Amino acid sequence: MTLRPDLAIIADHVAAGTRVLDIGCGDGALLAALRDRHGVDARGLEIDPDDVATAVARGLSVVQGDADTDLAAYPDGSFDYAILSQTLQTTRAPDQVLDHLLRIGGRAFVSFPNFAHWRVRLSLLWGGRMPVTRLLPEQWYDTPNIHHVTVDDFRSLLAERSVTVEGAWFLSGDKRTGSAAANVLAEHAVFLLRR
Repeated sequence: MTLRPDLAIIADHVAAGTRVLDIGCGDGALLAALRDRHGVDARGLEIDPDDVATAVARGLSVVQGDADTDLAAYPDGSFDYAILSQTLQTTRAPDQVLDHLLRIGGRAFVSFPNFAHWRVRLSLLWGGRMPVTRLLPEQWYDTPNIHHVTVDDFRSLLAERSVTVEGAWFLSGDKRTGSAAANVLAEHAVFLLRR
């Protein structure tokens, strides 16, 4: 199974034999890859019951839950990695979810669509409407995205909270792009963080 590009980056950087919690794990594609390729103790938390059922059918340890309310129940340092992929912008309190990720895991991967990408800016400038793109396919009234985060917004939040960035990868389409103008050129960002 081929992973989404952001998930492939994460899978390539998770150490073998570690304990991983994937929050918003969807159908468990990343967890299954980590388990099968790296011998990871893979656990997941997912809000959608159909995705939970699919993940459990894959033999994964996934429970139904909400990142905004259920992360507080996890003990400090329970995992080597906490992963939040394409979920941060859908949470009610992204700053608190980030704090929980870094409390629960020794390291945290966070990936999100960049709402400052040039195509998004151009769509707003010329069309005057919320953009619909390959990575943001829903209409404004039907999107799960409630916080429109940009690469620079996220970097600023990390600086305010004194979070260390161990790695950052940026994607334009399915290919990596440089970090210099990531706020404009990257459609998607992946960060590896620690306290």
